Amino acid sequence: MNSSMKMHVLSGGRLRMRKSTFLPEAERTETIELPVAAILLRHSQGNVLFDTGCHPDIAAKPQERWGELAKYLTPVMPTGDNVLTGLAGLGLAPGDIDVVVCSHLHTDHCGCNAFFDKATVIAHRLEIEAARAATNVLGGYVNADWDSGQKFDAIDAQRDVFDDGRLVLLHLPGHTPGMLGALVALDRTGSFLLASDTITLREAFDREIVPKNTWNGEALLKSYAEARRIEASGATVICGHDAAQWSTLRKGGDAYD
Repeated sequence: MNSSMKMHVLSGGRLRMRKSTFLPEAERTETIELPVAAILLRHSQGNVLFDTGCHPDIAAKPQERWGELAKYLTPVMPTGDNVLTGLAGLGLAPGDIDVVVCSHLHTDHCGCNAFFDKATVIAHRLEIEAARAATNVLGGYVNADWDSGQKFDAIDAQRDVFDDGRLVLLHLPGHTPGMLGALVALDRTGSFLLASDTITLREAFDREIVPKNTWNGEALLKSYAEARRIEASGATVICGHDAAQWSTLRKGGDAYD
């Protein structure tokens, strides 16, 4: 690998949900805060954003964009806590992003896609089909987020984004049909698996729990096994929404390299 790459962890918002969605023994009334991540990968061949977090309007006016979904996925972030703010803090504008990778097309992962109108948008073909077939916003797919007129580069198989092993997209179905994880290889800090909602919470993964908001439990357990194999090879797993892990990650300009 001759090219180098840096990884920046940016906030895409913060949500509150019922804890029992992920850990079944939790009290029905117990809630859990879920940080939302957007990961910027700065490569010599271009800037890639892995997920774009929640739309900026969600902080102040969630019902207008999400309707009834906002009852179950409750925003708890201040106005301005979104990926656009994070990029601006690094001196980047939306036009500086060359590729957007959608781990999946749920609203909290692709909410800012429309701002990146110069970027190639990569998603799995099965995920685009699932979003297109969705009839109820409670499933997490919000048309205004994922279907903003952008053309998708729809993939069906593993994709090495820069053809150098630095950023490899993997199909990890279960949470949704077309879930993509990303294997990131950095010079100094080693390799990372960006697991997105394949592993929402570390505890669920460690205990082999299939969360209630899972499309296919059998598929998810297979993806868990693949994630374990990758972790055993030395990669650090970054979970989709684990508040304890989130608090330990470097953010913004404090890049992993």
